[in-house]
Amino acid sequence: MHFFRKRLYIYQIISSQNSTIACMSDRQTQYKGEIIKHFYFNGVLSCAGASVLMRKSLPLVTRILNELVEEGVLVDSGLAHSTGGRRPQVFTLAPNLMYVVAVAMDQFVTRIALMDMQNNVVIGVKEADLTLPQNPQSLQQLAELLEDFIVGCGISRTQIAGVGIGMPGFIDVKKGLNHSFLTPPIGESITGVLKRRLHVPVFIDNDSSLIALAESKFGEARGKHNCMVINIGWGVGLGLVIHDELFRGDTGFAGEFSHIPLFTNNKLCSCGKLGCLETEASLVVLVNRVKEGIKQGKSTLLSESLDQMPLEDAARIILQAAIRGDRFVVEQLGEVAYNIGRGIAVLIHILNPSHVVLSGRGAAAGNLWLAPVQKAINENCIPRISEKTTVTVSSLGHQAELIGATALVMENMQLIDLQKLSLAAANLNEVA
Repeated sequence: MHFFRKRLYIYQIISSQNSTIACMSDRQTQYKGEIIKHFYFNGVLSCAGASVLMRKSLPLVTRILNELVEEGVLVDSGLAHSTGGRRPQVFTLAPNLMYVVAVAMDQFVTRIALMDMQNNVVIGVKEADLTLPQNPQSLQQLAELLEDFIVGCGISRTQIAGVGIGMPGFIDVKKGLNHSFLTPPIGESITGVLKRRLHVPVFIDNDSSLIALAESKFGEARGKHNCMVINIGWGVGLGLVIHDELFRGDTGFAGEFSHIPLFTNNKLCSCGKLGCLETEASLVVLVNRVKEGIKQGKSTLLSESLDQMPLEDAARIILQAAIRGDRFVVEQLGEVAYNIGRGIAVLIHILNPSHVVLSGRGAAAGNLWLAPVQKAINENCIPRISEKTTVTVSSLGHQAELIGATALVMENMQLIDLQKLSLAAANLNEVA
């Protein structure tokens, strides 16, 4: 009996040791993913800089960083600029090591691009007509689009860190579901269906949230602790950055800016309610205003052929006409901008942000948005609350959602198979 108890005791010790080793391995993988994420968002870092960002000890971060250098994931980038003391050695992600398939969807058009770790478009942008509303085949069509795109890229799937997808709708990020569009089979998720088809990790999020993520990490909102990012598109989306974090709300649906009931116009919104902001402030509204003005014989550079164009093309031509100074178009854009400003004024009273960024496809009109938006804020806000709030137009523009989709994948590096990336690095080094 004593012999069996002794053997059981030894077995328990070995099992405990194996469990400890597995736990350490999991933590090691998590730390590596976190380091890669920080290098993506910061470009170049020293060991000390990575240690501060990770809030881990310098010896631990140095050891893990050296392992990533040995694996070919990170490369020496020389010495940092002098700040008066000894210049530290800095590192960066290896070029051409890994890519992200970034997807930007709206209700009618899907854009796909292969992005590198510097947010450059390597392949794409491929545009495809893909209707989301009342289309039960939309998920299957998206899967086929992505499969064809990845095959056409001609690179190994081991070099694809993941697929990041921004899309409209009420999205459950954790479950990988969109309660508005792209309905998967019962018991499955959008991310699960696509991952099984593509054999790479897949992440989804609301389009406006990803635009806010891009702006906060790489655009006008970088370094701003509390800001609002307005996505001017077919609706008017909102991404919130509060205390440096993307705010999603209790159930993940925060930011439905379009559906603030702001008007008594008796116009039916796409959500089924009356008088939402979206009914008076969006690119769809702008296109319809301009088309109606042309029919009424308003003096403009545009012609009646605009009425036969797809919405995407019509919006682009109208924004270009506004930039060229078409007085009628500028007036219509100004009215839409003023209505957006009224909505922003409501949010300023609630959130008191330091910064508001106007982003999305509508940002192509540049500073034409600013004066009417600021006018609405001035007329509808208590000065004490709004006086410190700055409004700017995005420099990322229509690329913001693609950059945000890339950032979404990199935000989740701890969930990605790093052995696959190390293998890709080893293969690249052999070729070199």
